[in-house]
Amino acid sequence: MIYRIIILVVSVLLCGHLKAVDYEYKTITAPRVLTTEQADKAAENYQKYCALCHGKDREGYANDHAPSLKSKQLLQSGVPHSILRPLSYGRVGTAMAGYLDEVGGPLTMDETWDLTYWLFWQESYDRLQFTEQPVIGNITKGTELYAKHCIECHGKNGEGVNAPALTNPSALAHNKDEFLRFTIREGRDGTPMQAWKNLLTSAEVDNLTAFLRSKADSWDDGKTVLRAMPTKDQYILNPDSEDPNFELKDNKYVMAADLHAALRAGKRLMLMDTRVPSVWQRAHIKGAIPMPYYTDVDDIVSELPKDVAIVAYCSCPRAAADYLVNQLRDRGFKNAITLYEGIFGWMNFGFPVMRAEGLENNMTSQH
Repeated sequence: MIYRIIILVVSVLLCGHLKAVDYEYKTITAPRVLTTEQADKAAENYQKYCALCHGKDREGYANDHAPSLKSKQLLQSGVPHSILRPLSYGRVGTAMAGYLDEVGGPLTMDETWDLTYWLFWQESYDRLQFTEQPVIGNITKGTELYAKHCIECHGKNGEGVNAPALTNPSALAHNKDEFLRFTIREGRDGTPMQAWKNLLTSAEVDNLTAFLRSKADSWDDGKTVLRAMPTKDQYILNPDSEDPNFELKDNKYVMAADLHAALRAGKRLMLMDTRVPSVWQRAHIKGAIPMPYYTDVDDIVSELPKDVAIVAYCSCPRAAADYLVNQLRDRGFKNAITLYEGIFGWMNFGFPVMRAEGLENNMTSQH
């Protein structure tokens, strides 16, 4: 016994630290099995609403750094709530919108549950039981670990660069400490997120978890007051004015500064917000019409003007808007163009947006 302790101490001195100690998690029962009808509808909803960013085969990173939805570690630890909640309510301040009808999205509560379970049953991993207890760690040391290992992908402030936003307040509100610790330890297979248990000690993983949890302090999420949807007679802004003379990038993109100047000058145009209406409710460019990227274009072409510039925007910064603009152009709408910087870029320039009541202090610009 004494010999083993000596070996352990020597290893620490030589290597600097040991790898994280392996954990054992109990498994819990699988979620309910969907009926054929429910599964078919969920598969249809996935392709309609999710595939643009998460990939047709759930592989992730098709657009806007949307993560894989087939990762073993995610499905083991995140079904239902760590998937259901962002699907339903979105991630404030990121490109993930809320798809639940009560916040302005297109899905009912039953449909969000069915989609969550459909994702699980595509892979059928065992679900793991996580403790509800908080993870105790040294936040100061966790801050140093984050700066050393995480900034390159997740950003200096956890805002996400080419990986998900880690300090997003709504994500931290929805996910328990053990979910965060498990993700750090085990990584995400099929993604660039490695298993840090191979490089960090258990104490270091706890410190990093505690640092992330500390970023949830002082979050005050106001309740969205839903606006009435615009009517067809509101589609065209300044209908009696002159058309803008945009100098387009690649014959398709208008720059934010040029669009802002045209709006200030009262030019005639149509603004099309191609994000999910739940985030149009939270913040949008004044006068923009909610026209989500999953809209059946053939259902709306008769309502749209072919003699007026139609400027579409999203937050990808262009993927969702381009998706709709390309379809419109295929149908003869050569006047359809995309805001190059997206609404994130628009707001980063300091250009104004309309905000929902109760959310004056929260900046949101999602699909």
